[in-house]
Amino acid sequence: MTFSARKVAAVAALCAALAGCGGGTGSSGTGSSGTGAPSAGRAAAAATPSAAAPARPSPGHASAGASGAPRPAGSHPAQAPAAPAPGKAPTLAPGPGGLTPVFARAVNTADKVVALTFDADMTADQGPRARGGERFDNPPLIATLRRLKVPSTVFMTGRWAEEYPDQARSIGTDPLFEIANHSYSHYAFREPCYGLPALDTAAARADVDRAFEAFRRAGARNTVPYFRFPGGCYDDDALRALSVAGVTAVQWDVVSGDAFAKDPVAVAEQVIDGVRPGSVVVMHCTRSAAPVTEAAIRRIVPELRARGYRFVKVSDLVGR
Repeated sequence: MTFSARKVAAVAALCAALAGCGGGTGSSGTGSSGTGAPSAGRAAAAATPSAAAPARPSPGHASAGASGAPRPAGSHPAQAPAAPAPGKAPTLAPGPGGLTPVFARAVNTADKVVALTFDADMTADQGPRARGGERFDNPPLIATLRRLKVPSTVFMTGRWAEEYPDQARSIGTDPLFEIANHSYSHYAFREPCYGLPALDTAAARADVDRAFEAFRRAGARNTVPYFRFPGGCYDDDALRALSVAGVTAVQWDVVSGDAFAKDPVAVAEQVIDGVRPGSVVVMHCTRSAAPVTEAAIRRIVPELRARGYRFVKVSDLVGR
């Protein structure tokens, strides 16, 4: 498989951001090359978008379909969405062996709909950096999404909700947004993962529960049973650890390239060029790691609307 230089650069930037936002001390040793570490391919979800929504995709490789690429060994067929309770967000049925299902894009739709997702990253050990003035939040971004009336899904860490409880409550009580789980600690659920500290199986499940509890304590009500792995890194052991949590893991098919980017126009073009019906775009809600995201949104939203796209939350895509 070959990638354009532009997409490789976007993937590299995302990998760097995930290490930086996670407080890692360096590369996983394989993340930049993608060799020898499935996690590197998984984190590079948008390099070649999947043509199906499998229960366990390998986002670094395309599933069989429009892309013509083979489905990776060990992947599983798509699972039908479970019927949601009234007023509840839909989830996917468990995969083989009860593995947590994974959603990356709504493939069974011709509607021009796209979900913008924003990772609010903060690790459990970054309190001193926040006290020193580093900003892991991005109020101007949230204000712009509100002004432009863009429904969005924020994948929030529990530690972020604790650091910014007023913002977590504001986002989590605004019907324009939904809050999904990005773990409590933003530590890795498999190794290697761009230098992030790793959790064992028991700690991984507890980490997810702790994040939901942090949202509850902050007063966020609009929470959904979706989970995004820190660094995008996961394997069957990680999916098995989450199986009793009742969540659907959500990846992405479009990498925005906003991580540590300096040019909002390049970020916007990366998104606009990559979006197709049913896409999930990964971006960041962290000023220190993604300083031009708000400016990029001001270009992305009107351009995609001019092309006939409608913005929806992830919960609006999962059941498609």
